[in-house]
Amino acid sequence: MHLSKARSPADQFIGMRLRERRMMIGLSQQQFGELIGMTDQQVYKYEHGINSVSAGRLYEFARELGAPVEYFFEGLEKNEGQLPLRQRMLLDIMRNIGEIKSEKRREAISQLTCALAGR
Repeated sequence: MHLSKARSPADQFIGMRLRERRMMIGLSQQQFGELIGMTDQQVYKYEHGINSVSAGRLYEFARELGAPVEYFFEGLEKNEGQLPLRQRMLLDIMRNIGEIKSEKRREAISQLTCALAGR
């Protein structure tokens, strides 16, 4: 008999924050997995809240991603496990840019966003 564990809102939120941070620094799931010594499938399970992240593993993730451990909990209570609209939009933008094959176009988008941000 197969029993599936319900994903907790906290595990889902921490997983979303993990994915967000990984994408922000430009790592694929495979690259991040190699960096921390696990498969990209395991990274996927953590990022989607399928598996809970232990305290020790979360500390390791934070260190490798250059973020304080608190980063993964910021907004958890307020958002009840849901990313704020701004963060969901940023994830969508990062995902879409990652699918653009042309390096030239990705660079143009980067320059455009820097200009719009006033940098």
